[in-house]
Amino acid sequence: MNITYFGKLINLLSLIFIFTVNSYAQQSTFDKSLSFIEINKPKTHAAIDSLLKPFRRDTDKMEQLLTLSKQHTYNEGACYAVNALGVIQRDKSNYDNALDLHQEAQAYAEKANSDEFKIISFNMIGVVYRRMDIVKLALDYHTKALKLANSIEQPTTSISHNIAVSQNSIGNIYLVLKQYDLAISQFNKSLTIGKRIDDKLGLAINYHNIGYAEEAKEHLDNALVNYQTSLNYNNNIDSEIGRVICYNSIGLIYLKKGNYKAARPIISEALKKALDLEDQFYIVASYISFGKLELQTNQLNSANEHLKKALQISKAYNLKSSVAESSKLLSEISKKNGDFKAALNYYQDAEEIENTILTKQNLQYVNDIVVAYENENKNNQIKALAEENESVRLHLERNKKIILYTSLLLIPLSISTFLIYRTRALKRDKHILTLEQDMLRSQMNPHFIFNSLNSIKLYIINNDKANAVYYLNKFSKLIRKILIASKEKETSLHDEIETMKIYMNIENIRFSNEIDFVINIDPTINTEVIKIPSLVLQPFLENALWHGLSSKDSGKKIALNISRTSSRYIIVDIIDNGIGRVASKKINDNKHLERKSLGIDITKARLENFSESYIGSYSLEIKDLYNSKKPIGTKVSLKIPTLKVT
Repeated sequence: MNITYFGKLINLLSLIFIFTVNSYAQQSTFDKSLSFIEINKPKTHAAIDSLLKPFRRDTDKMEQLLTLSKQHTYNEGACYAVNALGVIQRDKSNYDNALDLHQEAQAYAEKANSDEFKIISFNMIGVVYRRMDIVKLALDYHTKALKLANSIEQPTTSISHNIAVSQNSIGNIYLVLKQYDLAISQFNKSLTIGKRIDDKLGLAINYHNIGYAEEAKEHLDNALVNYQTSLNYNNNIDSEIGRVICYNSIGLIYLKKGNYKAARPIISEALKKALDLEDQFYIVASYISFGKLELQTNQLNSANEHLKKALQISKAYNLKSSVAESSKLLSEISKKNGDFKAALNYYQDAEEIENTILTKQNLQYVNDIVVAYENENKNNQIKALAEENESVRLHLERNKKIILYTSLLLIPLSISTFLIYRTRALKRDKHILTLEQDMLRSQMNPHFIFNSLNSIKLYIINNDKANAVYYLNKFSKLIRKILIASKEKETSLHDEIETMKIYMNIENIRFSNEIDFVINIDPTINTEVIKIPSLVLQPFLENALWHGLSSKDSGKKIALNISRTSSRYIIVDIIDNGIGRVASKKINDNKHLERKSLGIDITKARLENFSESYIGSYSLEIKDLYNSKKPIGTKVSLKIPTLKVT
């Protein structure tokens, strides 16, 4: 017993001695590197990294480098140190702290006027935003890094590495958008650079990401090959984080193939290693993998325990995707246990998070499509206008010939009478045609069409087939009604109201169905008999939406009230509880909007033309509503004549 105790004591003292010697040796090496840096102040990331790479995960040593760099106004050293500290915080899932540090590093890179350090800092910021599921900003920063790196004629190895990082990150964003072939293309570009500069970590990451894309395409065997290749590279560079990632992915492939016996030990090992690393991001991923395994093998209590841990950590560290995924799995467990209320709550929480993430993640992708669409649309408009101008020119040439021949045949008085009548008729027809064309262009606004289709697209991406089909049907009905209305000068009040219901229903998608739209009609009014100009109410509803309610936070309402004051008129009131015209104008002025809507002007001209066939004329009044001098909305009152001239 004494011998055993003595042996253990000797072993412990030996370990302490070895650790002390190693620590002293490391500190001595670091001190020498720091002295060299203080004297020579190397300007490139590669030069600094060649001296300090073994110490960049050591917070104390990076703090020493930062202090020294500040004392000597050595911006490159400060940038290197702060970025290293940011990575340490990122790997602990302290994303806000990491973001602050990388942004501070970017400021040092600007002071140093170093493209290399700017590129590195942009990529570091992008990675943190991607971890936080803020994909729009992640894409912005990776794109900045890529553009700057590609502008350098002879990139260093470090810059080439960062080009690969940017391409890899953009590939990851394509993964989130489910554009798997585009993602694989980006990863292959990054792989080519990684092989050229022998970047084993980059190769490990890219092979894993290709595996993820192949898995999403249900090519499980290809995915497994790429995951195992990635694991080999991670073993080669002794990356524990890499092993955790690969173990989870390989385990889930076995799970999808139904090989639970092979899946369990590798997922268990991933969880153990993640807990040792104390990286909350990968701890959550491992708990979720374990939960999936136990759910598949009907171990509901264990699965529930692991997934609740994942959900708790995800909420604490604001890991939105993980919150959504763990909530959906907990919903499935609750459903199996017969707790349908809990199942519904978990599912609704997951849906809410996923909708938020998808909206942010698709923003850049949507903007790209909008630009492409608008360019194509403008080209089509230019072509259509050219054809229209040619048609008008030919029409005028023909009319000139008619006038010439008629002037030779008729007496001067007849010529004068005919010319006056003909000119007026042409002007009237042209005016009416122009108004109807302008009305159609106003209703067929390309921004409205694209945004409506994009909203439907989001339902498709979310696999919400019911809503996608429902709103697609609504959209097709609205387009059909607009096209029919473009051929008719007037329509029944009933058809106009139905069209406006569909229009508001579609526009409400973009407001997350927050708008309470109500229609009140005087029961004495026969909406089938009364005629009004087609699509005359749409511009006023559009103004209420985008100028009145778009900047309001909640409680958004629009009321469409139709009443009769006499047998000769109906009154249409459109009332919103928005911010009012004064505040709206101030917001638009601050935005420096270049595009001006002509919908109201066109509508006034159409109403004036419409009124010529009726007894009395229309009137339009737009009034700001106040409560104790505080704006509470806008009221549009439109008086439309209903008795035709006999």
